[in-house]
Amino acid sequence: MRVIGLAGWSGAGKTTLIVKLIPALQARGLSVSTLKHAHHHFEIDQPGKDSFRHREAGAHEVLIASSNRFALLHELRGAPEPSLATLIGKLEPVDILIIEGFRQEPHAKLEVHRAANAKPFLFPDDTNIKALVSDAPEAGALFGTRLPYAHLDAIESAVDLILKFATPVADTLRQLSATRQME
Repeated sequence: MRVIGLAGWSGAGKTTLIVKLIPALQARGLSVSTLKHAHHHFEIDQPGKDSFRHREAGAHEVLIASSNRFALLHELRGAPEPSLATLIGKLEPVDILIIEGFRQEPHAKLEVHRAANAKPFLFPDDTNIKALVSDAPEAGALFGTRLPYAHLDAIESAVDLILKFATPVADTLRQLSATRQME
């Protein structure tokens, strides 16, 4: 399994890009999973449903299963948020894992940038950014260095960047672990 992150400000188009990248990667014969960081209070089951009621009653984990899918809900109940390394370890191996969010973590990333957001680039402050995907023409040249670049609408070029810069999961986990030990 190889890992790549997509980092950028809210509204940059990370989710929209991922939704286009998944079928493009699959068309190249690759299996893909995603891991997304969410805000503090998110719900994936609905109030009143049995799974919601089980969780609200205090269950530590609730596994919901059907013939189409299963979902495991794990309540932290005040425990610290799991590390990115821990979350990666919970996933079954695939060819490519795309991480959305976890911007502060030291894994290989592509920066997704939309000029209309009027937000600064994350690069060069984040040295884990390996390439840019932006609607700003030749955005990589803005920094006096030639970062690899793909336009937001050039999905095949963005796939090429993913395949070039995604790192083996073992290397990603080592980097995450090394950073935690330094803190």
